[in-house]
Amino acid sequence: MRELDDEDDGPSDVKEAIARAEAILPGVKAPDGESDPRWQALIQIGHWIEDNPEEVWNFVVRWGSADDEDLRTGIGCVLVEHLLDYHFDLIFPRVEELALTDRQFAHTFSTCWSLGQAELPGNRERFDALSAKCRMSG
Repeated sequence: MRELDDEDDGPSDVKEAIARAEAILPGVKAPDGESDPRWQALIQIGHWIEDNPEEVWNFVVRWGSADDEDLRTGIGCVLVEHLLDYHFDLIFPRVEELALTDRQFAHTFSTCWSLGQAELPGNRERFDALSAKCRMSG
């Protein structure tokens, strides 16, 4: 579990992190060069991926097909990528199903790099095959 120190004002659990994000989403992209509070909220949720993949996945399903391309990119780069990094066997079949049936989510997945468990033999091939399908449909 994520440890917080006395000076950290970050969320105390995954539910709080998600609630904080939900309060500002969908929002609008910050001007270039400025910190985007939406991405910062996603990063806070990302701190809970290792211990709370189901809660994070439910959030991804809710926002991973948003109309806002920048928000989808954040969901992909910050959350989906790391869900697959730590929980590939659990999450990849869900990602694959959603990406093959939803063009917006296909874009979300296409922003991911393969890391951690997604780099393991067999997993990397599945990841790359889905990436290719998403690129062809986009």
